[in-house]
This record gives sequence, structure tokens and C-alpha cells, in this order.
Amino acid sequence: MNLLNIGFGNLVSEDRIVAMLHPDSAPVKRVIRQAGERGALIDASFGRRTKSVIITDSDHVILSSLQLERIAERYPVTMTEGIDEAD
Repeated sequence: MNLLNIGFGNLVSEDRIVAMLHPDSAPVKRVIRQAGERGALIDASFGRRTKSVIITDSDHVILSSLQLERIAERYPVTMTEGIDEAD
């Protein structure tokens, strides 16, 4: 099991990550609100502004104050792996 540092010493299992998103769009804000309502929201931002949202395969939503691009740099899979250039 490999762990991904999402800031402030917080770690997430890389195998459990389904998506990493920017928190600015209305649909992502809705996902955050719904996760909070069902008790599946994990705030790992330490009270700072949320800059990335991580969705896990267990439907947990994790908030981080690290930029999405910064977390993606730490992720072992390249962001373009598996993406067809024609898309």
C-alpha cells in the first residue's frame, strides 16, 4: 500500500483514490456538502482554504489545502497516462 502526502503530514492510500478535483465548481461543492451530510467528509485542510478535493472508492471526500497540481506531482502515475491524444 502506497501513501500519498496531501499536506500537513496527512496521507491517503493511493490505491483508494478515484478522483482529484478543483473545489471551485458548483457540482464539486455539492459533492462536498452531500459528503458532510452523510458523515463522509474528511477535512485535512487544517482550517485553511480548500484547494483540492479527493474522492475515494469508499465515497469519502477529503479536502486539502494543497494545490491539485502539487498533489498530482506526488502521485506516481503521470497525469497523461492512458489519455488518448485525440481526445
